Amino acid sequence: MLAPVADRFSLVQLLRFFPLPLLQPILSLIGTQVARKQPDIFLRLGPHAQKTFIIDPTDLPFVLVLRPRPEAPALGACRRFEAPPSHARIAGTFLNLFRLIDGSLDGDALFFSRDLRVTGDTEAVVALRNALDDIDGGLVQAVTGCFGPLSPIAAMTVSHFRSLGGRSSHER
Repeated sequence: MLAPVADRFSLVQLLRFFPLPLLQPILSLIGTQVARKQPDIFLRLGPHAQKTFIIDPTDLPFVLVLRPRPEAPALGACRRFEAPPSHARIAGTFLNLFRLIDGSLDGDALFFSRDLRVTGDTEAVVALRNALDDIDGGLVQAVTGCFGPLSPIAAMTVSHFRSLGGRSSHER
């Protein structure tokens, strides 16, 4: 018997093959719009706003590069072997990282269970975590809101990721 379609097809699997040139404008939009709509994030980051963070979804063939500089915030992706030098690296599976920013998993619990690895400047990572936690309405809502008329599609995508984590979209 075949597995249900939802089990056979996953957005996480799709991301493994998603062309980075198509992903770049989406990430750039997210980075600039969240920074524009949530300028207090830079105050919360303090001196760490000038640092470079690598977010490493270990089950995908790329990493995210976050440079939260107030004058030119940037979020992009690159192949793991092309990652620039960074001040800190946060690594875990895509779904664990998603659940972390979604607020459905606790970062400390992930860290101590070794499902999340943090290397480099841990003070900068804690500042980033605190800044993201303070975003009005949460980071996931801020990200989905970046897409204007396509926000419902972004919200459906988030709902799919939540369902993969055993969490319904109405729980948050």
